[in-house]
Amino acid sequence: MKIALAAAALAALLTACTTTELQPIPGSITYNGQPRTKLTKSPIGSSFTHLFTGDMGQQVYEIYVIQPDRSLKIVSRRSQNAFFPDP
Repeated sequence: MKIALAAAALAALLTACTTTELQPIPGSITYNGQPRTKLTKSPIGSSFTHLFTGDMGQQVYEIYVIQPDRSLKIVSRRSQNAFFPDP
């Protein structure tokens, strides 16, 4: 019984983690909507990175994936203080 409850809780937790989408922030490529130009030569499912300086001076590193409709989806975001980087 305890194992079944633990498995159900773990499944609910994993579902919650996978349904959370990253929202664009100022500086993101998709902040004001999708770009006007379509990435027609890039294969669907390919990824690329974007590095920019955020609002508070932190370095923000985002990874995008090209969707089947040629839109972009943010799949990862990391930020680090530009003045005091983590060791």
